[in-house]
Amino acid sequence: MALQALHSSGVAFRKILSHFPEELSLAFAYGSGVYRQAGPSSDQKVSPAPETVPSPCGSPRSTPLPGFCLFSLRSPRVACSLQASIRRMQILIKYGVISTSILIEDLLNWNNLYIAGRLQKPVKIIAMNENVILRSALDKNLRSAVTAAFLMLPESFSEEDLFIEIAGLSYSGDFRMVIGEDKTKVLNIVLPNMAHFRELYSSILQENPQVVYKTQQGRLEIDKSPEGQFTQLMTLPKTLQQRINHIMDPPGKNRDVEETLLQLAHDPDCGDVVRLGLSAIVRPSSIRQSTKGIFTAGLKNSVIYSSLKLHKMWKGWLRKTS
Repeated sequence: MALQALHSSGVAFRKILSHFPEELSLAFAYGSGVYRQAGPSSDQKVSPAPETVPSPCGSPRSTPLPGFCLFSLRSPRVACSLQASIRRMQILIKYGVISTSILIEDLLNWNNLYIAGRLQKPVKIIAMNENVILRSALDKNLRSAVTAAFLMLPESFSEEDLFIEIAGLSYSGDFRMVIGEDKTKVLNIVLPNMAHFRELYSSILQENPQVVYKTQQGRLEIDKSPEGQFTQLMTLPKTLQQRINHIMDPPGKNRDVEETLLQLAHDPDCGDVVRLGLSAIVRPSSIRQSTKGIFTAGLKNSVIYSSLKLHKMWKGWLRKTS
């Protein structure tokens, strides 16, 4: 698992980090200000405004930095006092704070795929403690992403196909992809960052007994037999298995999850059902996160942020049709 700490060119991030408690478990930065993305903002030299939103305690008018996530802080009061320090630094960042236990739960079980989804894509790890359980959960999340993508892909496919499927897992069913996001967002994330995706997933693919990874050709072949698919389905995160069971279980039947997955392994539409299961996780999560954004950032700032997202989506559409 190639989640490397940021040692150089991260002075701004480390300055921000210095205002947070030392006992935090993990801090990482993400977004187009960290890894270049294609699309309407690809020619900009600074992180585009849509990658930043105001924080819960108000925000300065200043140059934005990319998304910045921090975990295992003690209380919202701590976060607000830290935001006051960040305002004095004249920095505007989009950031989130959750407990380590909730982070680990999402990484292992995909309860909402919000943080787990971000960590399936290349990010800059700025700080991470020696929490063995957390490190194991980070690795499990990447392996689960590969397995879910395998189930939705044909027997033979390219690295690009695989990474596009992985990057799109956390956007399945996200209502913001209907309105508010550039429709080519997943492609824009993957295409300029193929090397970073390879670094993140190469060892997992090489170790997987169900895949033939032809690294020189950039091609992969997987076991699509019912037995192979059943093995993959049984290793999916618990919440996704439960959503699949709910989709396939006829009224009054009350089958257990293993019985449902065994049936699905023989179904030619297996990949479509997995995608529906992902949508059932992501859709309510995306609605909750957007609603929280209105209350924490304020209605005015949320409208401004949404307008910037719509502008970016419109520019992407114009590029596609021109």
